[in-house]
Amino acid sequence: MPELPEVETIRRTLEQLVVGRTITDLTVYYPGIIKEPDDQNQFRTVLSGQKIESIDRLGKFLLFQLTDDVLVSHLRMEGKYGVYSRDASIEPHTHMCFHLDDNKELRYKDVRKFGTMHVKPKGTELTTPPISKLGVEPFSEAFTVDYLYDRLQKTTRLIKPTLLDQSIVTGLGNIYVDEVLYYSRLHPERVAHTITYQECEALHHAIVTVLTRAIEKGGTSIRTYLNSIGEIGLFQLELAVYDQTDQPCVSCHQPIVKTKIGGRGTHFCPNCQPMTE
Repeated sequence: MPELPEVETIRRTLEQLVVGRTITDLTVYYPGIIKEPDDQNQFRTVLSGQKIESIDRLGKFLLFQLTDDVLVSHLRMEGKYGVYSRDASIEPHTHMCFHLDDNKELRYKDVRKFGTMHVKPKGTELTTPPISKLGVEPFSEAFTVDYLYDRLQKTTRLIKPTLLDQSIVTGLGNIYVDEVLYYSRLHPERVAHTITYQECEALHHAIVTVLTRAIEKGGTSIRTYLNSIGEIGLFQLELAVYDQTDQPCVSCHQPIVKTKIGGRGTHFCPNCQPMTE
């Protein structure tokens, strides 16, 4: 958390609040968030005076398109952005304040301090780490059934960890992989290369459909996710298997099972997702 739908929701809300604003200065409370440049004073100097021209998203990354550079931000487990008045008290776990020219602040909070920020010269953000390591976007033209099937055929891993691999499809996390596998009727312990082309078509459709629906609902608020104006996501009301342990399956009414695969909690319906090859 947050995954692609949550990051896209954050992008859309921030777009309304800070695009067109100029960063006049920064206050850094926890420099460990800054990964590039590795000096917090240089980070502050580079960003000060630049206008936020637009905000893009790639997978789980936010890309703040500035006058000369791109700020690449990954929220990791619990990173959050919010816009506050300049005189609002600093809340716990606030690690960065971007002072804006309208007397407001864009603040970054992160309980676990796992989030990262990289500043890249424009034109280099997609060809250098961490973005260059990502696989295709689920909503891009490159994400075809043929692409997905080809990648699955090349691995002997189980399908659950394969879909969590950001170098194959970027943006999918634990919640949405469980949901996608349920709607494509695939057992999470199927070996990826045993999935047929027809099954891959269903999987591809489920990925696009589930993520689209989750974005429409503003994401999923299982634990602490809020968008940038403090609103919860509502997709958790539609979850079929994730966090539904022992609840009746929405299709067959058999209880949902929780197990652990690759160290990740995994939810599925044994009846609707049989272990077949």
